[in-house]
Amino acid sequence: MRVIVDTVRQQGLPATLCAVISSNRDAPALEWARGQGIAAQAVDHRDYATREQFDEVLAQAVQAHRPDYVLLAGFMRVLTTGFVERFSGRLVNIHPSLLPAFPGLHTHQQALAAGVQWHGCTVHFVTPTLDHGPIVAQGAVPVFAADTPQTLADRVLDVEHRLYAQVTRWLAEGRVSLDAMQRVQVRGVPSRSFMMAPEGAPAD
Repeated sequence: MRVIVDTVRQQGLPATLCAVISSNRDAPALEWARGQGIAAQAVDHRDYATREQFDEVLAQAVQAHRPDYVLLAGFMRVLTTGFVERFSGRLVNIHPSLLPAFPGLHTHQQALAAGVQWHGCTVHFVTPTLDHGPIVAQGAVPVFAADTPQTLADRVLDVEHRLYAQVTRWLAEGRVSLDAMQRVQVRGVPSRSFMMAPEGAPAD
C-alpha cells in the first residue's frame, strides 16, 4: 500500500488516491494513510456473520469513492462472486507466485517443494476464480539451493514492490486494456515482465 501511495505521489502520476480500506480495524495502514491525508476506514469482517454480508458493506464503502481501479494489497479475504463482478475489469491483485503456478496460500513453500528454479509474483485482474484473472505483469526471481520459505519470500517481496509500482503507473496513465479474448494489453510497453538476475546466491 505504501509503495502504491509513494508511486502516485513521488512520480506525479495523473491519479487521485481515493481511500484506503481495510478488513481489519487494527491495521497500521489505516493510521498511516490518515497521516498522509488519505481517507481511511475499516470494514472489519469480524463484524459480519457471512461473507456475503461483509462483501456487500465493503462494496458500498468502496463504491462511495467512485474509483476507476481498486488495488488489493495484502488483502487476505476471498471475495465473493458478487463483489468481484461488481468491480469487473477494475479490481487488481498481486499474488506471490508466477500464476497459474501455485495459487492460494503458502506459495513459497509450494515452490520449494516443487523444486522450481524460478519463482516470483503476478499482478492480475481479479475474477471469481481464485488467483485466475488476466495477467497484467509478472516478476521472476531465482530460487537458490539454500533457500527457505522466508528467504524466498523476502526476495519475491522486493520484486512485488517494483512490479506493483510499475503497474500502478500504467493504470494511472491509461495504458492498460483488455482485448476481446480477455488478455491484457499495455500500450507502449514491449515487455510486461521483470526478472531479477541470479547474482547473489547465498553461500553453501
